[in-house]
Amino acid sequence: MAKLKSNYEQTLWVRFIRWMKGGSDALENSMIASLEEKAEPNLISAEELAEREHALEEQHRKDLESERQFFDKMHSWSRTRGSRITDFLYRLMSVVICLAIIYILLNTVSQLPKFGDSNNPLNNEVSERYIEKGMEETGAVNIVAGMILDYRAFDTLGESHVLFIAACSVLILLKLNLDKDGRPAREKLDAEANDRVYEPKSDDILQKIAALLVPIAMLFGIYIVLNGHISPGGGFSGGAIIGAALILHLNAFGYEKTGRFFSYTTFRVVSYASLSFYAIAKAYSFFTGANHLESIITPGNPGDLMSAGLILPLNIAVGLVVACTMYAFYTLFRKGDV
Repeated sequence: MAKLKSNYEQTLWVRFIRWMKGGSDALENSMIASLEEKAEPNLISAEELAEREHALEEQHRKDLESERQFFDKMHSWSRTRGSRITDFLYRLMSVVICLAIIYILLNTVSQLPKFGDSNNPLNNEVSERYIEKGMEETGAVNIVAGMILDYRAFDTLGESHVLFIAACSVLILLKLNLDKDGRPAREKLDAEANDRVYEPKSDDILQKIAALLVPIAMLFGIYIVLNGHISPGGGFSGGAIIGAALILHLNAFGYEKTGRFFSYTTFRVVSYASLSFYAIAKAYSFFTGANHLESIITPGNPGDLMSAGLILPLNIAVGLVVACTMYAFYTLFRKGDV
């Protein structure tokens, strides 16, 4: 009976359970017995106590070796053949998933209507409404401006927020902040020292050309923003030109002079104010329209500068967001600061 119990104690399952519990029950009982014997030193001699401690250590070593062998046996497959099979299955599933996506896309494209077909979804009452009633309902001569800033104004609001979120993400990843005591961090000082290599070294040609082109580019960008509802243009294209003018001024005159009129505070205030105004203005417009309420905003006289209802101020808001985002991206990737 004792032999059967000893064999059972050495089975893989019992040893696995013992390993999962973090040790051997027999070892634990032996250690408890040893502590009890140490608590009564008068009952056994010092030599016998030393022999028992040696036997206990030897048993502990054997148990650890047995558990190590069991662990190696349990994981030997996963480290050799199992690893190769897992790697093969991973590559196979990658190919299968890619082929499935390619099949779905090709099958979807094959079922699309033919280009130019009169029954296409593009040739429906929506586009017809934009073309025939767009100027009358929005007051914008530019049909595209009337569509993206009136009929689909919330869609454009989402696009503007995409730019803002992208700028926030770059700020989180690249901006170098101050230490807890308010002094510049070591990384910030290193970035400023490294950036001095790229600062203009009294480049008269660059500065003279920039002094001539920057005001012209600024005025041209403002013109495109303000006339986006009358002629081709708008907030996105005009804001891109204004942002390019800011970057040119930075490269020609450096951070110190550019920072006098455009700093991190300027970026925050302009971005927040523009997006907030856009959201509030269109919320009012959609609320009155959805509830058939009389709105104080009228399309005006198409072709006039002060016309097209909210399209002109919304173009200004979008242009400011685009310009700030472009300049912030450039300065953060170059120096880690705005």
